[in-house]
Amino acid sequence: MDSTNPNVPEKTEKKHLGLVPRLIIGIVLGILIGQYAPEFLSQTVVTVSNFVSLLIKFVIPLMILAFVTMGIADISQGAGKLLLFTVVLAYGSTLIAGTASYVVSSTLFPSFISAEDIKTIADTAEKTLDPFFTLNLPPLLDTISAVVFAFILGLSISTMRGKEIGNALYTGMSEFAKIIEKVLSKVIIPLLPLYICGTFVNMTYSGQTFTILGILWKVFLVVILMHWIYLLIQFSVAGSITKRNPLTMIKNQIPGYLTAVGTQSSAATIPVNLQCAESNGVSREIRNFVVPLCANIHMCGSMITIVACATAVCLMHSLPISITTVVPFILTLGIAMVASPGAPGGSIMTALPFLYLIFGMPAGDPQGPICALMVALYITQDSFGTACNVSGDNAIAAIVDKYNDEAILHKVAAK
Repeated sequence: MDSTNPNVPEKTEKKHLGLVPRLIIGIVLGILIGQYAPEFLSQTVVTVSNFVSLLIKFVIPLMILAFVTMGIADISQGAGKLLLFTVVLAYGSTLIAGTASYVVSSTLFPSFISAEDIKTIADTAEKTLDPFFTLNLPPLLDTISAVVFAFILGLSISTMRGKEIGNALYTGMSEFAKIIEKVLSKVIIPLLPLYICGTFVNMTYSGQTFTILGILWKVFLVVILMHWIYLLIQFSVAGSITKRNPLTMIKNQIPGYLTAVGTQSSAATIPVNLQCAESNGVSREIRNFVVPLCANIHMCGSMITIVACATAVCLMHSLPISITTVVPFILTLGIAMVASPGAPGGSIMTALPFLYLIFGMPAGDPQGPICALMVALYITQDSFGTACNVSGDNAIAAIVDKYNDEAILHKVAAK
């Protein structure tokens, strides 16, 4: 059949509802079910949500093993000094972003997270719904074992690349990582709205929801403002080093920022981000090296959001939090988020097993209600965190390009 025939209707691609709208629907349904539905229906939703949380807890160590191993194996190859310089910049930026986020959040959030709100949450905490029944689904590895094993395996693979066994291990882990990414993108992430729905059913049933929702918009506003201010600082530093106008660099970055907001994926934004780097005058070899690398290792926006949400959750639940608990969390998460999955919500999924460093136990249980609230807080504005991540990548690319010109190419030419 001739597809050019104007009388033949063209096939149109099905439009899928994005994750954020689905999460919002899950939150709204959770509130409505918890507020108006019979207790039996509410408890049914909580039971199904509990199954999802068990599945998440089972997959988390496998995800850490797959992605951290491949992240180390990949970034341990490359252009020597440029690789080390880029990794140090990306990791340092992520640490600074997280620390600054805690300072700002711990200063501002107490002013609109009142003692009355905290008391209301505490008074209603005991009135919760338990699932009808649960399953025993222990993870194959605990999270610490997964991290240690991933580092050992990743470093071993990187040193054996080029040898038959090293190449075989690399190929095998690469395929394993693809399987885990498929599980995350096709199973875990699509089930997150149901997971969040069950959480809000329980929160609404207990009376916590409206108190918590009443302060969320202020948290989100502060987080997004922190993203923008941090990007302004990053491009100001890059502009001063490269002798370029930072406002022009930010203007050139707008297509990449908007693409990341729409896709919620650092990986999906790489082609557009390469064009932004070209507009900012970054050389071809450096932008092709730095932009894909930083899409996996530079997580400043995600770190800002995670630390801010964790601070808010601690205040809401009267959990102690201080710089001495936040810094180890930031240091650990900055490494663990290397090569976190490109699917929406990948960073918070990576952060879940380490939240106990801030919340303590049992509050920091990845399948517990507090961690579920963290997922809800984070993922509803994940697109802005991703946009901050990828935009900051090009500030780093400009600095690396300058370093390459002056510290490497200039030195080689002088010989």
